[in-house]
Amino acid sequence: MAATDWKKEIKPLIRKYKGKKHPLDYRNAYELIVMVVLSAQDSDRNINKLAPAFFEAFPDMRALAGAVSADVIPLVQKIRNHRNKTKWLLELSKQIKSDAQIPVTLEELTSLPGIGRKSANVIMRELKLKAEGIIVDLHVVRVAPRLGIATGSDPKKIEKQLMEVVSPADWGEAGMAISFLGREICRPKNPKCSECVLEALCAYRKTL
Repeated sequence: MAATDWKKEIKPLIRKYKGKKHPLDYRNAYELIVMVVLSAQDSDRNINKLAPAFFEAFPDMRALAGAVSADVIPLVQKIRNHRNKTKWLLELSKQIKSDAQIPVTLEELTSLPGIGRKSANVIMRELKLKAEGIIVDLHVVRVAPRLGIATGSDPKKIEKQLMEVVSPADWGEAGMAISFLGREICRPKNPKCSECVLEALCAYRKTL
């Protein structure tokens, strides 16, 4: 049996979700970076709920760079790991200094505190920058092995596998498309297989 040509076969999924905005409700690059850092191990819904008060207090990078942790903590204390995230955001804002100096490469973004590859890939996708990697969030970690496009549960290894089988032109959208598939259709329990554009290829579907 021939191996699946994922370069070609993933196209319908990418078309379905291409350009669909990330569930974080940001309005600009500054808000996006802050919300991506805050959302690690927490829900987008929770961050969206708490963000307006945060951005009222700190409307831009310059304002945040002038803050101390006692200013920030009351606004983020309902967020998981809020003390570390406060520290990262304050360090990050002091390094970047202003909205105009927000980094635009994977290397620069991942050198900032609180931003790993997944976060950097999300930021680059949302800012429509040229992709240097593929978003692997918790939905992708679950869904990619289900589809049979990757194996294991290590996000770094899954990203490397995806980058090997997906065309670089599609890197920017592939991860987010798999993530949306996981959020909407390929749920952990009772996945809606009949609604999935990859149903015919899915390794998990064939086991049902």
